[in-house]
Amino acid sequence: MEYIIVQKQVRPFISSIALNRPKELNALNLQLMQEIKQSLIELDQDPDTRVIIIHGSERAFAAGADIKQMAGKNAVDMLLIDQFSTWDQIRKTKKPIIAAVSGFCLGGGCELAMICDMIVASETAKFGQPEINIGVMPGAGGTQRLTRAVGKAKAMEMVLSGAFINAEEAKEYGLVNKVVPVELYLEEAYKLATSIAEKSPIAVQMAKESVLKAFEMPLQEALYFERKNFYMLFATEDQKEGMNAFVEKRKADFKGR
Repeated sequence: MEYIIVQKQVRPFISSIALNRPKELNALNLQLMQEIKQSLIELDQDPDTRVIIIHGSERAFAAGADIKQMAGKNAVDMLLIDQFSTWDQIRKTKKPIIAAVSGFCLGGGCELAMICDMIVASETAKFGQPEINIGVMPGAGGTQRLTRAVGKAKAMEMVLSGAFINAEEAKEYGLVNKVVPVELYLEEAYKLATSIAEKSPIAVQMAKESVLKAFEMPLQEALYFERKNFYMLFATEDQKEGMNAFVEKRKADFKGR
């Protein structure tokens, strides 16, 4: 890997992916996105990883896409590159992903954070979809995920004017989970990851899948999907362990079986 640093088991059952293009403020080029895609596929299959954290530096999570790679392209070039298939694979990751965001989180960087399941932000984080400033618009989910997170009016303002919002505004609008001082944002992400990693990994994956269906299905279909996943968990050893531990007033020891 040239543009990311992957650390497995950086904490028990937690692995991390660090974006590593510091001179470019972690701008997302095609190779970096392919490296993220491949790493997530591997971590999704790693039995010792239950939660994944993606982060950048204190200065920038990712300041956007690599415009130099796109400036000379035409519509056919972009279609053939099919860069968004990488984003589709990220979306298919079964294990929960937490974005730890500090500094600039703009354009493709904001879209990458939003495709994660949760966002922990430092007080210095700035979120935005400024593609309109260079004559285009968000193309990796920005118009869709941002609207679902902050609502139509704020999404319209951000997408059509290129306006940024700070970390506190992002929390107020429901885009991020927590805002903490910059020196604590990674540690806070690990704390959240640890609280999830202690749970049954099968239940966590099925619960994540069910929550995502709320954005993709009508209510009755989504309720039916949820119910099926709920029933399926009664076929797991973790369900027996979890309920027995509750009755016996002890901490459950989940094995992912």
